[in-house]
Amino acid sequence: MTVDTPYASVRQADEQAVLDVLTEAFMDDPLACWLFPEASERGRLQSHFYRSLLIQPTAEAYLIGRGEGASVWLGPASREEPAPEADQKAVFGESGARLQAVGEALAQRHPGHEPHLYLACMGVVGRRQGAGLGSAMLRHRLERADADGLAAYLEASSPRSRTLYLRHGFEDLGEPVRVADSPLLWPMWRRPRH
Repeated sequence: MTVDTPYASVRQADEQAVLDVLTEAFMDDPLACWLFPEASERGRLQSHFYRSLLIQPTAEAYLIGRGEGASVWLGPASREEPAPEADQKAVFGESGARLQAVGEALAQRHPGHEPHLYLACMGVVGRRQGAGLGSAMLRHRLERADADGLAAYLEASSPRSRTLYLRHGFEDLGEPVRVADSPLLWPMWRRPRH
């Protein structure tokens, strides 16, 4: 399916739109529910988490359509810098320990052997899921990565997203990761296509 929907890099003024899309897209996601089990606080905590990605020095954020999907990529010069432990506790409360545990487990699997893009998160709002927007967002950024000779890395947080990423050339990078009773996360790698 070809999606002819505007896809734009986000200016600082649009950052709230990215936060809103990602928060809505992942409100009922099993990993978000595990990380932030208190439903009444989940949206606020998710927004804080996504904001921590947007402030990374090499962050690239994109919106598709009229705020129907968003993605955040971290460039090859850096990986996500976690907030200091004390700050995580202040912002995330009891969820801070879960975030830290998942972050530590994933950091052990994050490849450091060559420069690459890191798809930190990508989501589509519920009413538009399954309409090809995720594929459109991936194609847009991966075409540029291929032209630049850059590999890409991500962690799929559901079997459905893993299937999407497999269709776009990602491969499993070892076994899935699980922390305590969390949902599985699939580290995935994609070599650049020439």
